[in-house]
Amino acid sequence: MRFDVLNLILGWTLLALLVPLGFCGIITALLDGWALAAQAFLPAMLISGGMGAAMLGLFTRTDSAQRLRDLEAFVGVGLVWPLTVLIGALPYWFGGVFVGPFVDGALTIDVMRGFVNAWFESMSGFTTSGATVLSHAMSPNCIPGTTADCINAQPRGLLLWRSLTQWLGGMGVVMLGMLVLSRIIGGGMALARAELTGPSLSRLRPKLRQTAMALWGLYLLLTLLEMVALKFIGGMSVFDAVNHAFTTMPSGGFSTHDASIAHYDSATVELIIIVFMFLAGVNFTLMWLMGSGDFRAAWKDEEFRTYLFYIFGAVVLVAASLVLVGVAMGNAVLDTLFHVLSIGTSTGYASADYTEWPGVARIVLFLLMIVGACAGSTSGGLKLMRIRIGVKVAFRELARIAQPRKIHMIRMNSEVVEDKQVSLVVGMLFIWVILFGFSCIVLAMMMPNASFETILSVAASGLGNTGPALGAYGPTETWASMNSGSLLFTSVLMWFGRLELLTAIIVLHPHSWRREEKADGERQGMAMVKRILDRESDED
Repeated sequence: MRFDVLNLILGWTLLALLVPLGFCGIITALLDGWALAAQAFLPAMLISGGMGAAMLGLFTRTDSAQRLRDLEAFVGVGLVWPLTVLIGALPYWFGGVFVGPFVDGALTIDVMRGFVNAWFESMSGFTTSGATVLSHAMSPNCIPGTTADCINAQPRGLLLWRSLTQWLGGMGVVMLGMLVLSRIIGGGMALARAELTGPSLSRLRPKLRQTAMALWGLYLLLTLLEMVALKFIGGMSVFDAVNHAFTTMPSGGFSTHDASIAHYDSATVELIIIVFMFLAGVNFTLMWLMGSGDFRAAWKDEEFRTYLFYIFGAVVLVAASLVLVGVAMGNAVLDTLFHVLSIGTSTGYASADYTEWPGVARIVLFLLMIVGACAGSTSGGLKLMRIRIGVKVAFRELARIAQPRKIHMIRMNSEVVEDKQVSLVVGMLFIWVILFGFSCIVLAMMMPNASFETILSVAASGLGNTGPALGAYGPTETWASMNSGSLLFTSVLMWFGRLELLTAIIVLHPHSWRREEKADGERQGMAMVKRILDRESDED
């Protein structure tokens, strides 16, 4: 590990955070007063700027940028998230959203729990999970029996910061795949095409950086369109429209009200959000091509067709189960479409309490938490591309039993998927199953009174970055009743889910942290992951 290169990545990230922190600080000053803005954002900016400047000035070399390799890129990206989460938690803690050092008469234990709450809220934001611990029991701004809407009682500027963390974190995943993960196998466009499972990225812009900027432009445009639609068609206030647009496109799900979208009791608002949640679950590269007039690219893409049938099938099953228990057809279809897309794209908004729905509906929603939507989108979960390849591998092995001499190739979009990529997908699915099982056991030990449904859904929600779960932590409840250990553990699951395991494996592997004084060749990060998976397969 070349620690000077790692410090270069982390240092510039800390300095870059000064821009959104400063922006929200100014908004807080205008909406809530300069005193609160200084209290909440100034310490965070000083800490972020000081740490970033120290890393760049004291722990890097003049040629650090030229020494960047895949290993440092992966570890740097992996560590950027918890470091960003740490800085992102400070405005909540210092600003009094949770019990912090500036809350009068606060006990040390309450201040410590307040920091855990702030950390969890920040991790949930940047990973676009959408679970929240904001509640009357945890926020000094909410008085039990007096404050009707705890989330809406928070300072406007800090609510905007909360939404902005999701907006930044959402596109960060796409950028991770395009600017870092695209270097794993063969480099550049070939891997980006395989990882994002869409059409050739070379059709967007000649260079990968230009393609990334094109997708950022699309992301911003869709966000602005939703703001306008929610304000002028849905009738939201400007503040609510901005916040919900910031949290829909990244498939985040933070709302400005305790009741989420149910607060508005508006079919128009729900339909607008349904449209943009659907778009958030689509491969952004594919959307760019459709926006350029290439509509045939959508239907030719296997994953997009799977996405359509997957959502349609889930809607039919859930709506039918609701109709069978006496729900009116119109209400059943609207509620089902909203929540299938909300959970299937890992957005996490709620317009009804789906924990009271029939068992079939809850099972479908649970599966949606695990699977997620399209690769190259802002959604969480395993992604349909990996599931589809896994299914094709299973059918290939069955076909080999009947025809052992026939060559069976795995294809996506009429292109052969290389064996090393197939092995990687199967390995990641296997690791996800192990991690899910381990997480359920740990959570069951940490929350001995929680139900089986609650444990399973919290683990799936954390790894899938969904937010609301089932059981005790459904859409009408916050996660504030969890103990500090459970909150910290589920925040780690959110980190795993946002990194989609690959980067997390590299960050946690001991070989990544061996100090290197000199370059030892062009070792690829992917080669290390392959060795890890091969070793685990041999041991099994």
